[in-house]
Amino acid sequence: MIFNFHQLIETLPAGTSPAEYFIKMLIMFAIGGTLIYLAIAKDYEPSLLLPIGFGAILCNIPLTSIVASPTTGEPGIFGVLYNATIANELFPVLIFIAVGAMIDFTPLFQTPLMLFFGAAAQFGIFMTMLLAILLGFDLKEAGAIGVIGAADGPTTIFVANAFKLKELIGPLSVAAYSYMSLVPIIQPPVIKALTTKEERKIRMNFKQRNVSKLTKILFPILVTVISGLIAPESVALIGALMFGNLIRECGVLGRLSETAQTTLSFLVTLLLGITIGTTMTAEAFLTTDTLLIMGMGLFAFIFDTAGGVLFAKFINLFRKEKINPMVGAAGISAFPMSARVIQKMAKDEDPMNFILMQSVAANVSGQLGSVVAGSMILVLVGKLAGL
Repeated sequence: MIFNFHQLIETLPAGTSPAEYFIKMLIMFAIGGTLIYLAIAKDYEPSLLLPIGFGAILCNIPLTSIVASPTTGEPGIFGVLYNATIANELFPVLIFIAVGAMIDFTPLFQTPLMLFFGAAAQFGIFMTMLLAILLGFDLKEAGAIGVIGAADGPTTIFVANAFKLKELIGPLSVAAYSYMSLVPIIQPPVIKALTTKEERKIRMNFKQRNVSKLTKILFPILVTVISGLIAPESVALIGALMFGNLIRECGVLGRLSETAQTTLSFLVTLLLGITIGTTMTAEAFLTTDTLLIMGMGLFAFIFDTAGGVLFAKFINLFRKEKINPMVGAAGISAFPMSARVIQKMAKDEDPMNFILMQSVAANVSGQLGSVVAGSMILVLVGKLAGL
């Protein structure tokens, strides 16, 4: 059907002029184009930022019915997809199966102390929650915003859905995945501000231990059971993550593990990205809240990084064998990007310093920590909000 200006006028939100509508449309086209540019030219999380950016362009084309009919309100193809895959938390769970199949917990078994950094690096989540409340967001919104600091997009989406915050899905997802892609830019200045050159040069011994196949098989099962008993709300995410890891480690489902790591991951990520992008209508996205969410997302990332570094420095007060404080920053769940950033920084200070295994151990523990932190928010906020 040829563009109908009169029909557009009839469907404009109350109080919106045609000029204002088209200005907002162009702004959203520019935002979508920027995300696509960052994905292609800068290689920032291209598998997510590109479909999110394209989805943002799609849903802001005048009179489009891909999300909902502008006249009847009936859901379009992406409206149906959203309700069938994101609103019921299917996509986040499927992504965690894929992530679990990718993770090798062996470095964590060999340096179990790193598990604590996966908890310490979630500090920014709760600091950001307090900040969001002070800025006027309600408790549920503050909880979902805080989870951005976990550097874990699926957990952010999962918590937002559990709190029925559809209007914030777009800003939260863009913030979470954008800052995940900017880990190599965000973390180094924060780490350098909190550490001395001598601290960044600290070398750590790594003792290779044999980890039995039985241990690797029992680990995901026990983690699921223990987490489920402590926080039943965590079962969907932690269970999916550990199920993916069990597929990897069992040794009899090699093809299925490979499929989860590749085909499942790519397909779900692609559909998740474009579906989230189609929630970014100008009316929902161009708000003061969006700017605040982007700012608080950066705040959360900075404080998560700082929390891990400061925790490592605190532990060093009581240890003879010192920990390189940079390893603490790898406790966020941006796996394996954060571990690589830490190793590169260590090598820049001392070409012979190798702390990759400890960083990876902290990084995979951060993947667990982000899920647990998200589950804690679901429990605590749910009780306080009477959900």
